[in-house]
Amino acid sequence: MTPEQLWNEYKTINPAIGDDIDAWAFGVEPDQLADLVLKGEKTATASAYDLYQIDGEPIPQAGTFDVILDGQGQAVCIIKVTKVTVVPFNQVSAEHAFKEGEGDKSLAYWRQVHEELFTEWMAEAGLAFSEETGVVLEEFCKVYPI
Repeated sequence: MTPEQLWNEYKTINPAIGDDIDAWAFGVEPDQLADLVLKGEKTATASAYDLYQIDGEPIPQAGTFDVILDGQGQAVCIIKVTKVTVVPFNQVSAEHAFKEGEGDKSLAYWRQVHEELFTEWMAEAGLAFSEETGVVLEEFCKVYPI
């Protein structure tokens, strides 16, 4: 299903969402992570703050809706962003790591995986990763399909 088709289905239930569709896939293992969202096991994600700055994109905002895509660009589900905070990498909590629903859901696993990813992605943008690197933490709930 295309993002537009899924959005229009949900719009019949919640017309207030409007027409602007923000659709995206997780950067690594998009199929697996989209499936975790669909199952309700993944209710948070994280991204490097500096990459938003370089791309000139605003950080996500609470109250907005997004279509989550799989690795083929097909719509899997719609989420509502419920909370957004920016903290240094070394201040990400075990609670947030658990909400991301990946691996063994531990903070140690989260740190290992995200340090590798952020180091690689920031280097591609000419930036250096550190323990103080800003991280955008998003919390969300799946709103469709129910």
